[in-house]
Amino acid sequence: MSDEDDRRIEALIHDVVRDFRETAHTTGVSAPDQRLVEALRRVPRNEFVPGAAARSAWENRALPIGQGQTISQPFVVALMTQLLALTPESRVLEIGTGSGYQAAILAELAGEVFSIEVVPELAETASATLERLGYRDVHVRAGNGRDGWPEAAPFDAIIVTAGADEIPPALVEQLRTGGRLVIPVDAQWTGQDLFVGVKQEDGSLKKRRALSVIFVPLIGGDAGHGHR
Repeated sequence: MSDEDDRRIEALIHDVVRDFRETAHTTGVSAPDQRLVEALRRVPRNEFVPGAAARSAWENRALPIGQGQTISQPFVVALMTQLLALTPESRVLEIGTGSGYQAAILAELAGEVFSIEVVPELAETASATLERLGYRDVHVRAGNGRDGWPEAAPFDAIIVTAGADEIPPALVEQLRTGGRLVIPVDAQWTGQDLFVGVKQEDGSLKKRRALSVIFVPLIGGDAGHGHR
């Protein structure tokens, strides 16, 4: 990367750290951990943003990626990732691959990532980008994210990058006991509430609200993407 790219990346990380601090009263997280910060530095967001929008890749905002979808705001990507409490051994399921950027961040912190995308063209493009950038432990397929990826379950963590009307039962079933689910669920009036849930011994999900967000809705029985 150029010196200018390095400067933009550091400016982005500054903005992300600021947003963590300013939302800590609801998220319960005052700062991103150092592993996450290093992941934000390493993953080239510009490689996941097509066309003219790539010029704005290092800005802390959502950007269009085609097919009516967006790449999420880096702060929200970082927050949702941190709420998953990943370890280098974690197996993660992502619903809504989009451009593949979130999957790349997950892959920097976890052992293996499984990602499902409802739009076949996006799944194909994301898979190619991730392969080209060397993310060999990310598995992408097109399909219905509400059904999860049962043959790869159970997962240590599940992340949903679209607004759901409810938490899909299959995702809770595919989460191991003690595992974490991070998902935006439709709020009463507008947007969504971002919830983080921990699966209990009895199979239930103990959840808490972390933040108000606006994601595109689950579409066609699966996830769209992007935070505004």
